[in-house]
Amino acid sequence: MVAAGRRPELRRGIPRRVVAVEAAQILVVCTGNICRSPLVERLIQPALDARYGDGALLVRSAGTGALVGEAMDERSAAILRELGGSPEGFIARRLTAGMVRDASIVLTATRAHRSQVVRLWPKALKYAFTLRELAHLVQAGGAAGQDRLQADPQDRVSALASRARALRGHHAPADPDELDVIDPFRRTDDIYAQMRDQVSTALPPVLLALGAVDGPGRK
Repeated sequence: MVAAGRRPELRRGIPRRVVAVEAAQILVVCTGNICRSPLVERLIQPALDARYGDGALLVRSAGTGALVGEAMDERSAAILRELGGSPEGFIARRLTAGMVRDASIVLTATRAHRSQVVRLWPKALKYAFTLRELAHLVQAGGAAGQDRLQADPQDRVSALASRARALRGHHAPADPDELDVIDPFRRTDDIYAQMRDQVSTALPPVLLALGAVDGPGRK
């Protein structure tokens, strides 16, 4: 078991697990791909599966400095279970330009990650948002905007990205830090709780815009 706050270490002589690269319509990005982005991935995917059918929309995650081959951070995994998700089978992977290119929308933990995504694939400027930024834009746009989104799940993701991009210059929060999800890695339980609150507050409007009825922690 990995002690709380310690970075997992690879054992000598044991190769990292190979992580298959799948094209995802929704790509979630943080740093290590063991705390924030897998939490968001594993909350969004089952909600979309329940709405559209298994695999109709793929949600995957990756890290700009990923601990490749590692499972979820234990405290993030515990939060995921509390919110109704499962960390089983998760394996961290490193972000690539191809992943960004193939996505219809990219959700990042912070503005810095969003900038890194755009540096890898400049066209992603049109469809990369922080998670909390997208939630803010969806809420600022109002429910009428959600009604105009496409019924087809893949078209709905593309339409959401277009709509959010149009709103981006008109609905900025007063505090830019409200766009970021805090990094809990190697920090106290209070910081993990803060991350949990930020993610579970941001996800419901995003899931609503994607056509999923339930948000995290709701039946």
